[in-house]
Amino acid sequence: MPPSKSIADWSQQVHEHFPHLSRPQAYVLALYSYAALALHCCGQSQVAGFLARLLQLKDATIRQRLREWTWEIQAKRGPKRQEVVVASCFAPLLNWVLSGWARQERRLALALDATTLKENVVVLSISVLYGGCAIPVAWQVLPANQPGAWRPHWLALLAQLQQQIPADWQVLVLADRGLFADWLFRAIQALQWHPFLRINTDGHCQVQGDHAFQPLRRLLPAPHQAWSKPVVCFKQSQLPATLLIYRDEAHDHPWLILTDLPPDVALIAWYSLRAWIEAQFKDLKRGGWQWQRTRMTDPERVSRLWLVLAVALLYSVSLGSQAEAEPPANLLAELPPTHVARRTATGRTQPRRLSLVTQGYLDFLVRLIRNQHLPAVRFQLPNLWPAHL
Repeated sequence: MPPSKSIADWSQQVHEHFPHLSRPQAYVLALYSYAALALHCCGQSQVAGFLARLLQLKDATIRQRLREWTWEIQAKRGPKRQEVVVASCFAPLLNWVLSGWARQERRLALALDATTLKENVVVLSISVLYGGCAIPVAWQVLPANQPGAWRPHWLALLAQLQQQIPADWQVLVLADRGLFADWLFRAIQALQWHPFLRINTDGHCQVQGDHAFQPLRRLLPAPHQAWSKPVVCFKQSQLPATLLIYRDEAHDHPWLILTDLPPDVALIAWYSLRAWIEAQFKDLKRGGWQWQRTRMTDPERVSRLWLVLAVALLYSVSLGSQAEAEPPANLLAELPPTHVARRTATGRTQPRRLSLVTQGYLDFLVRLIRNQHLPAVRFQLPNLWPAHL
């Protein structure tokens, strides 16, 4: 008998959080992401084969539904044909994430980054950072190796998310030095969010209280020392900001971070959150859903496939958070008290043996085998921002 409970639960959740999608669109999105979760694979042939056996339908029928879900309207037949407009799903997707956020948690970390698939496409992604993982909530897929400015795409993606985050939340937006631009810094400020952007050591700045600009390299502190002061960065663009610097012998390049937070508030250790989006790309590719194997080259179709992956990743992280926060009672009985808590006596977190994504994937498999209901999205672990490097 097919796992009717879990499929019904999942279909209801997807339809509830994407109400603007037609019922057929929401249902195929639910089936596609459900199978991707179960298989840890997003290939249409494998997903179709799994669903056909699970639902006792023809393989060709399921595969055609999956293909048409990613197609543009011109490629479909029939008078009632529709296509999935991915951009319209970004706000509902972020709302779904925030619906499971802890009530006492009033801050959010977002990361901007780009990833490529071979020489076919490049994906500009904005992701919510949580528990060592990242969940994509807005993206733009572009043809790779083609000229064109990224600025309008980043601005459009940021604007689509603005209305979904409560105005009284502290929102930190992180990006690596390859994406830094003064217009991006100011655009994030205009949203009433806080940029936390890394810059190169080239360039000049004027430290508060000084009368002249000096090379950024002159400000580098001694190894394992942090430095922070208000500055006016860059002679031409004249960008007022707080500059945070840290370096050590283990890395060739120091961290230089620009933010609009005061020096006594901003911690340079927060920049380590940005690495979590690298974990997201690994989860989507070789470490998880094997996106690198797709044969899709059309940016719009890839974008629709990313919606499936984002939904699957969102639910994996949520289930992993719930599983780690509430392990089975018999497991707790076997663990000494020091292993139950995630924090040590010094306030640092203990390393995980399994990521939240992997824990969620395993929990999902167990629920399928036992034909159990699927719980709503909840992020039960506190989203700890690092205080130390």
